[in-house]
Amino acid sequence: MPPRAWQRMLSGRRLDLLDPTPMDIEVEDIAHGLAFVARWNGQTRGDWPYSVAEHSLLVEEIFSRQHPGIAPRWRLAAVLHDAPEYVIGDMISPVKAAVGPGYGELDLRLTAAVHLRFGLPAVLPAPIKKAIKAADKVSAWLEAVRIAGFQEAEADKLFGKPTPAVIQKLEIRLRPPAEVRADYVATVARLLAACD
Repeated sequence: MPPRAWQRMLSGRRLDLLDPTPMDIEVEDIAHGLAFVARWNGQTRGDWPYSVAEHSLLVEEIFSRQHPGIAPRWRLAAVLHDAPEYVIGDMISPVKAAVGPGYGELDLRLTAAVHLRFGLPAVLPAPIKKAIKAADKVSAWLEAVRIAGFQEAEADKLFGKPTPAVIQKLEIRLRPPAEVRADYVATVARLLAACD
């Protein structure tokens, strides 16, 4: 008997990790999973773990600042940029490198299904993907310096030094999972409504 390659979600959906379909993806499952997945393997200061859901909301805010007036669908793509981690977790870059190409293939399959579920192209246009990655690096820099114990010089080398205007008044929030989950669901709903 082959090993089980699906996961039962709280919504009742059964997500096949080898062949994920958009019909098996619900925003509530994504938000719930991401709200409980800690960034930086949990090695952050504070009374709550810094979740991937919170990180995703920050990336969308940075992306919007860097690209004022950009279409809501691309802001939605920014919020969903780490969505596959609701089932595969947030592996830090050194672990991804050790796991090898299998991780990347799984991530691509899940990303395509998530994108199709929310009306986005399975593969984002290269300029959009690059812009979201740039926002992701700004978020990583902020997180590294403010809650993960990095010195600014070290963060500059790893993630690039962000421009002061982009990070001005941005906060790293540590909140209970239920609060972050609700905020994530509401943000996705707001952006989906704006896409119509």
